Amino acid sequence: MLTPLRWLIWTHRYLGIAVGFLCVMWFVTGIVMIYTGGMPTVTPPQRLQKLPELALSQVRIAPAEAIRSDGALSPDTMLLSTVMNRPMWRTGGGRDHAVFADDGTLLQPIDPAQAQQVAADFAGVTVDRLRLTNTLRRPDQWTLGQRGVLYQFRGDDAQGTEIYVSAAAAQVVQHTDRRSRVLAWVGAIPHWLYFTALRADAPLWTRVVVWSSAAVCALAVMGVVLAFTQFRRSRPLRLSASIPYRGWMRWHYILGALFGIFAVTWAFSGLLSVEPFAWTRASGLLPDADVMSGGPLQPERFAVPDEAAFRRIANGRSIRQLELTRIQDQPYYVVRYADGEQLVDATNMEPRQAPFSSESLVARLTAALPEAPLLDQQLLQQYDSYYYARGAPLPVLRIRFNDPDQTWFYVDPRRGEIVGQVHRLSRVERWLYHGLHSLDFGSWYRSRPLWDIVVIVLCLGGASLSAIGLYLGFKRLGADLKRLLIKGERS
Repeated sequence: MLTPLRWLIWTHRYLGIAVGFLCVMWFVTGIVMIYTGGMPTVTPPQRLQKLPELALSQVRIAPAEAIRSDGALSPDTMLLSTVMNRPMWRTGGGRDHAVFADDGTLLQPIDPAQAQQVAADFAGVTVDRLRLTNTLRRPDQWTLGQRGVLYQFRGDDAQGTEIYVSAAAAQVVQHTDRRSRVLAWVGAIPHWLYFTALRADAPLWTRVVVWSSAAVCALAVMGVVLAFTQFRRSRPLRLSASIPYRGWMRWHYILGALFGIFAVTWAFSGLLSVEPFAWTRASGLLPDADVMSGGPLQPERFAVPDEAAFRRIANGRSIRQLELTRIQDQPYYVVRYADGEQLVDATNMEPRQAPFSSESLVARLTAALPEAPLLDQQLLQQYDSYYYARGAPLPVLRIRFNDPDQTWFYVDPRRGEIVGQVHRLSRVERWLYHGLHSLDFGSWYRSRPLWDIVVIVLCLGGASLSAIGLYLGFKRLGADLKRLLIKGERS
């Protein structure tokens, strides 16, 4: 009969055989992801950089007329950009309708030749430099999460460029090259278990991540417990005499004592990445989506863009995109260039220089949440512990409420919009996930390369611990199987 200690050793050994390779892979790919990030993707700044100059002289259709052509209700925003050498209105707010701004015709699903032109414009090459390699109706490894028909093109360059174009939206949805694909295969794909067959089934992928992370967490906890129970205190105290193991098992014990706690916290925080518990998905105060804007866009308040007026505003810069938006009940243009953007009052066509006042922003939010007492407000010139995403605008107005969830809002005073929200539970999750998984603790996180050195050492320690444990587990498994075979032959 197994004693509790023997049962713990046996369970630790064979659970390690089951998930040991996963542990090694997670630690090693974690190091890779420090420098490569996640999956290849087309970010909004990259998309903006690739857009051709907006041909305002070709625009004939006013926003309100485009909405009537679309047969849709007023959207939250509208975008004007150039697609296939023609200006196009796209409606925002989660909708994907598009109307050509030169003649008011609706965008229809494009054919491969048109998609090739879209891809060529994005890549900055002629169409003969790209060839159609596939027409996808189901996502592949690089388009997980995309829907509809996608055209895949490959460039004739040495970088192995591949571009995916949505037939419905007539825009590039993915761009990869050989380097980004290789880095994803040695980093994000194995680390996140982003294998096509698995990730395409989101519920199955979530269950696999949760249960595998939980198994690794349990394995690490058992190892930490055994590090304490197996320690033999000698008199006088000598560590060499207190560790009851030799050879590789001794190294496994030492590494477990040094890096075991890190293995526990890393596995547990990785589990939190998919928000498996109800409290990780809880929400704080929920004001109306148009609390800062004042309502839907009202496209009728915008005229056909005046080319001369926008050229004056641009002052020689190339306009790539116009966004129509509503801020505090007033219509505004967001004029986007390759290197930035500018807010323009649509009523007088003058750039807005001053930010929206803190008083007006706070007043709108408190009026929308009359049941929640205002705790305080502060204009932050630097990031705090909960608002610090790369590229997040500064300064930012932090508005804190004294509701049961202790909700905080972050509002961009230049755009008059909410750019962040946290509450009591999400702040706890921030430390449990980002803090434990990335050692994201304030100024320490930004102390490079010291942070890199510590994280790499911890990951190498965890990988070595797991690899030795896996080797010892299979070695013991082989011995056990051999003993069983001998016993069976004798009987």
